[in-house]
Amino acid sequence: MKMANIALFQRNEDFLNELRNYFDGAAGFNVCATAVTGDAALEALKVVNPDVAIIDPTLKGVDGIKLLDLIKSNKPDCISFMVSEFDNDKIVNSAINHGAIYYFIKPVEPQVIAERINDVLNDKTSDYKVSAEIRDKRRTASLDEKISNIFITIGIPPHIKGFTYLREGIKMAVQDPGIINKVTKELYPKIGEKFSTTASKVERAIRHAIEVAWNRGRTDAISSIFGARVYIGNERPTNSEFIALVADKLILENLM
Repeated sequence: MKMANIALFQRNEDFLNELRNYFDGAAGFNVCATAVTGDAALEALKVVNPDVAIIDPTLKGVDGIKLLDLIKSNKPDCISFMVSEFDNDKIVNSAINHGAIYYFIKPVEPQVIAERINDVLNDKTSDYKVSAEIRDKRRTASLDEKISNIFITIGIPPHIKGFTYLREGIKMAVQDPGIINKVTKELYPKIGEKFSTTASKVERAIRHAIEVAWNRGRTDAISSIFGARVYIGNERPTNSEFIALVADKLILENLM
């Protein structure tokens, strides 16, 4: 894999320096730009073409949400991640809707961010690099973005491994609905192989991600996604039930 150019746009200088020090020393990464304000970030983007931007939503001047729009329009090959101390549903949903692939809530280790970046860059089947013009014509989000939006809405945080494993499992179920009947024998092992881990760790991480969502108690958000099929209170779906629920929803949306 080629060297990934990283642009760091963070209002907090200490955190920006922490990220810069990590990515400067990490294999496969090159810090091509840094800025602590949105205006400075725009100036930097005039002369660099980052593969990845790590953005703070509260940048002064041009804020992080507006910066997401400008990157999507002018740098369509750039993948945007957002990092913030705000665990606010409105901000999170806005960031995802404006093009952020992940929304990390501080505190978060640079290594965790790097792992998610590598997950995205290594996913050859992803639809992240569709041009802005094609995105506008289609007016639909990629499958990855649709799944991420569902996760964010119901409260699955992007920084946990189960987020990535669960999303991969749902994509597999959309492409091959029959795999839902072979979760243990096929789905977990395939995810584990892709992310260089074991099937048992995949199963546990997915179960943890679902538990996190249900423990947050966002019953209204869950009901809005799944309607009458929602599980409430302590009654949460199993891994296979949840994967099937989301996959069925996405398949039906595609047929409409």
